[in-house]
Amino acid sequence: MQTSRARLFKEYKEVQREKSADPDIQLICDDSNIFKWTALVKGPSETPYEGGVFQLAFAIPEQYPLLPPQVRFLTKIFHPNVHFKTGEICLDILKNAWSPAWTLQSVCRAIIALMAHPEPDSPLNCDSGNLLRSGDIRGYQSMARMYTRLAAMPKKN
Repeated sequence: MQTSRARLFKEYKEVQREKSADPDIQLICDDSNIFKWTALVKGPSETPYEGGVFQLAFAIPEQYPLLPPQVRFLTKIFHPNVHFKTGEICLDILKNAWSPAWTLQSVCRAIIALMAHPEPDSPLNCDSGNLLRSGDIRGYQSMARMYTRLAAMPKKN
């Protein structure tokens, strides 16, 4: 547990030092628990998520970095690799391809890359995956854009 705290403090310091280095990601550590973080990630450009800001919740195990963090979307998103109700993310680096070389920042980067390049063959959201697998790109993009507008964009008065 001491190792994981030290690693998380190191990552926290890096995040504070490099706040402006990555404008697409804002990582925030819970004030009272270093094992709980949230992130705000911007939807990648030229995708149906562009213009949206998506909130992620990180639950970091005490064996971190030997075990991956549990990450889920708090913001609703229509994506084949994200469970629509729970926000669970199907991403190999969060499961069997984890390496201690990954940081919370690089996990956010990987999630943004997944948003831009969905994997419809391993869907957690079957509706979204089926649209892509059947070639209905337009249907997928319009649904994803609609949910981005509804859930991930600031409301205009």
